[in-house]
Amino acid sequence: MTTMAASISYFSAVYFLVLLPFIHATITSKNSSRYSCYSCDEDCEKVSTCDNAIMCFSFSVGDINGYRGLQKGCLDSKDAMYFICKTTEFTSNKPNKAQYSGLCCQGDFCNNGSFPVLMPLMPSSSEEESNPIVTILVSIVGGVIALCMVMWGIIIILRHCGKRRMISLVNHNDIESFYHDDLRATAAGDNTLKEIFEHSVSSGSGSGLPLLIQRTLARQITLAECIGKGRYGEVWRGIWHGESVAVKIFFSRDEASWARETEIYSTMMLHHENILEYMGSDVTSINSCTQLWLITHYHEFGSLYDYLNTRTLTPQQMMIIVISAASGIVHLHTEISSGQDEKPAIAHRDLKTKNILVRRNGTCVIADFGLAVTHTRSCGTSVAENYRVGTKRYMAPEVLEENLDPNHFGSYTRADMYAFGLILWEVCLRCLTGGIAEDYHPPFYEFVPSDPSFEDMKKVVCVDQTRPVIPNRWSSDMTLSAMTKLMKECWRDKPSARLTSLRVKKTLTKIAAADPKINLDY
Repeated sequence: MTTMAASISYFSAVYFLVLLPFIHATITSKNSSRYSCYSCDEDCEKVSTCDNAIMCFSFSVGDINGYRGLQKGCLDSKDAMYFICKTTEFTSNKPNKAQYSGLCCQGDFCNNGSFPVLMPLMPSSSEEESNPIVTILVSIVGGVIALCMVMWGIIIILRHCGKRRMISLVNHNDIESFYHDDLRATAAGDNTLKEIFEHSVSSGSGSGLPLLIQRTLARQITLAECIGKGRYGEVWRGIWHGESVAVKIFFSRDEASWARETEIYSTMMLHHENILEYMGSDVTSINSCTQLWLITHYHEFGSLYDYLNTRTLTPQQMMIIVISAASGIVHLHTEISSGQDEKPAIAHRDLKTKNILVRRNGTCVIADFGLAVTHTRSCGTSVAENYRVGTKRYMAPEVLEENLDPNHFGSYTRADMYAFGLILWEVCLRCLTGGIAEDYHPPFYEFVPSDPSFEDMKKVVCVDQTRPVIPNRWSSDMTLSAMTKLMKECWRDKPSARLTSLRVKKTLTKIAAADPKINLDY
């Protein structure tokens, strides 16, 4: 009951009433204790307090530039407690090496003690190395010397070639037999990038690991294997203290998407069981190439697209997938205000099966917020520079016809619901009835090429007003027949006629409750 009370204060009374039928299904640990803790960030002479913690923590962290910082706070989820408290120390006394040391405890204000002490850094080999003026002078002198050596080398090469030419002319050799060496410049080494995170990025609920620890992530993760590629870059499975994590590596040209996704994940109150769990963001340099990293939890089943390609589903598995995905979308689309904390309403703008991941228990989490837009009553909508974005196959008619109202936030959420209707169709294809299920196909596979153009989709969706074909067998199954009606309500041509995410979730719940073979106590 304590956890339920904490949920009520966190999501507000109105949102709790909406989710009341599912509270018992989403609570993962009943009757667990919650504590109040001391909280501070770097300036810890004055401390505040935080509530609803499973554990309290105190950390001392040093980054690669020698900066030392302190932090106390609350861990309000088991995932955060697992990742932060499993390994509470990472030490090195060498220069340019990150380190941290901390402690986790249970009990009201148990983190009231002193901070753990970090190892002292190894002193530099000379005082001049720590003097920026001397460093600049040494760099200038070194550069001049290197330039002189290069010029001297070129002169020697030219003299050598001249002598060979004279010898060749004397011996009447063919001029075409002369040779020359290509000069290739090699990088002197990777530059260490300055940390990009400023204090303005919060470390609140939903923002991943404490910010001071995020600054050391890239140096602690070993990339194991590439598990996916997309428009933004690559996704790798990485190893962090023996555990698998997902590392999304953006191309440098997509810095805006990386920054936007980092900003969305860092939003207060984004944390939700059906939103991909965020750990942190970092910037690193490998072979003189800047890489933008976004680190999240790793889900071995991969995307819903991969999952549907390799498995058929029972009606219960199908309903767990679609209800959990709808729950994540409801949380995104809903603006929440709770005291000083505020979660904006978020429209995803690129919903598809490849951006939904499947957890081990069969539920789903929503991922990839690089194209998202936000809205609050106080600040309005963060208008996107280009609203004709996303995956063409899943674009709503108003996006294809370029008549979406970019200043009205509801336009974006209605486009999300059109895409979710197509996702429902994809999932239903793989649902077994009488031991039969269709092969997996993407929406509109029979009407457009595998990589359709904007014009291809516009003709099929807007001109011909075509929608995915409904298999005949669905009409003879109560659950699939109800799902057919629901998806048709989602992909209506007129945006205002489409169901909202909350209405879709309620309808899915009723469909599941009407089938005695479906039990949602997962």
